[in-house]
Amino acid sequence: MSSNLILPLSVAAVVSVVGMSITAIVGVTRDNGGTVVMGSNNPSPQSLLINTGNVDLTTRGPPSGVNPCDGAKIQLDNVQCAAAAINGQLNGQSGANVTKGYVGDLDVDVEPIAEPYYKKGLCPVNVHWHEGAEHLSVGEYDEMGTGPTGKEEAHRALAGEVREGFQCRYYDENEDMFTKPYEWKHCVGMKVGQTYEVHWPHSAAGSCGTVNQYQTPFYDGVFCNLDMDTLVTLGAQDIANNVGVQAQVFTIVNDETYYYPDLMRGMVVDGAMGSDIAYYTGSTTGTSRDNTICSQYSPITWQVDRKCHMVSASSFDKMCADMKAQRDDMSDDLYAHGSRVLVADEFAADNGKRLLRA
Repeated sequence: MSSNLILPLSVAAVVSVVGMSITAIVGVTRDNGGTVVMGSNNPSPQSLLINTGNVDLTTRGPPSGVNPCDGAKIQLDNVQCAAAAINGQLNGQSGANVTKGYVGDLDVDVEPIAEPYYKKGLCPVNVHWHEGAEHLSVGEYDEMGTGPTGKEEAHRALAGEVREGFQCRYYDENEDMFTKPYEWKHCVGMKVGQTYEVHWPHSAAGSCGTVNQYQTPFYDGVFCNLDMDTLVTLGAQDIANNVGVQAQVFTIVNDETYYYPDLMRGMVVDGAMGSDIAYYTGSTTGTSRDNTICSQYSPITWQVDRKCHMVSASSFDKMCADMKAQRDDMSDDLYAHGSRVLVADEFAADNGKRLLRA
């Protein structure tokens, strides 16, 4: 007979993981001190149902609390590109051409961070993505790429839709992985077969290592521990050394072979993924800027994967679930944003570099 005193135990809970319910049947005993232990002579589970309640733990965030990054964005209005360039106030724009061998025409005196950001004390403060690629990498994501949107509709905003950028060359309407519908549970308005460019803004002034690290809008995360009085004391190189963006371009497929579970945390580095990186200094992107109106959030380092990759729809949906589980409300980044037009050569920095990772 076991030396443990077996007592009835009532515990109820349902553990939900990405829409799946896991019910655990376990055998437990309780010693006289009240500690729950397994009976040494009772290796088989006993009839005790553990049920955690009707809560989706996948999207359950931390306890509510003060968000020190809320409203931290420093407002820098857009400027006229040509005038800013003439006055020497333009430090390069994004997204630029990142094709091997490309160099922009804008003479700049800053250098991009040429190492992984974590080695320089930067952490990711947000993740969001754009419809199509904002950058151009000829042969990977370019004007010859295709997707579920017809070419005649590409690169322009339709009524009620965002502007689409460049497409990868993987799409094949005759293959199920590019056309089979996926039941999205967390991301909004996404399409199998479509190309998306994912951005992970990083900052040394973020709330790194805390529950407030990820923020929407990303500006709140970038400027969380930086005020205007300090910003105006920083030189261009200081900014490029402390703010950066990772960018990686994907075609979404309905195929679990291409599942990556931690897409929220940063660029995927695995084999060919994240192995051929373009480094340059540029700016924030988005459709409020073009080659007439430019961003003043510059110069910031960009590290862009030159290759396009396939990733499963479930990888994106898992990322959206992770975003929902943050303390800050990231719902405004659960869908694709519009793509800025390709930056003209005259506004693209001349400091582009290439790094091949082993």
